[in-house]
Amino acid sequence: MAGRRGHSMILLPAIDILDGKAVRLARGSFADQTVYDADPLEAGRRWAAAGARALHVVDLDGARDGTPKNLEQIRRITAEVPIPIQLGGGLRSLEAVREAIGAGAARVVLGTAAYRDVDFLDAVVAELGDRVVVSVDARDGLLAASGWIEQTKIPVESVFEQMGARGVRRFVYSSIERDGMLTGPDLDGARRAARAVRGGFLYSGGVSSLEDLGALAALRQVNLSGVIVGKALYEARFTIDQGQRMLDRGA
Repeated sequence: MAGRRGHSMILLPAIDILDGKAVRLARGSFADQTVYDADPLEAGRRWAAAGARALHVVDLDGARDGTPKNLEQIRRITAEVPIPIQLGGGLRSLEAVREAIGAGAARVVLGTAAYRDVDFLDAVVAELGDRVVVSVDARDGLLAASGWIEQTKIPVESVFEQMGARGVRRFVYSSIERDGMLTGPDLDGARRAARAVRGGFLYSGGVSSLEDLGALAALRQVNLSGVIVGKALYEARFTIDQGQRMLDRGA
């Protein structure tokens, strides 16, 4: 690895929007949610002011219903928050993806539709190239789909390989068992993802402390490009600055 700054990971605060509010779910369950901000724009402003370099925004209503529901919130955030956002949730048609980009998203995060509809995936990759991110959500090393509601028998490694073969170069790897639980990251899952991904990926799920970020940085996986953190930031377990410095230490 050339130089100390050869591999820079970034910390991305998560803003999950449900019924117009910024919430966190526990293990992806809509029945187990905590509202942190009545207005997601406030969350975006706060994280940007604290030094975040990018935001990971999920339209949970869209994920559940299959079509974007919070684009007006996205427009408000992108108009006022001076850092790029990547947006996921309900992006299952080319029209929906174009609407997300039109609302100001720098990147779009595809989930279920990327696996189910090859023609759709190919069309989005052809149009947007590396602005396309595919979210691979894992439970026990197997893919979960449809907003985590449906469990498949497909190993996540094969999903990374299939998506890579279709030109996808950016991914999110989420550990569902750990999401919103503050139980620590799935280091084994992150290692498996790193072996399978051709391109770069973000890790999401279970980060509760600076030590957790340090453990992810210590994996020293060149293609692990960042970490998405939700609950730990909202509950002030550490600041954006502290978290980013911990990730930089692994560079």
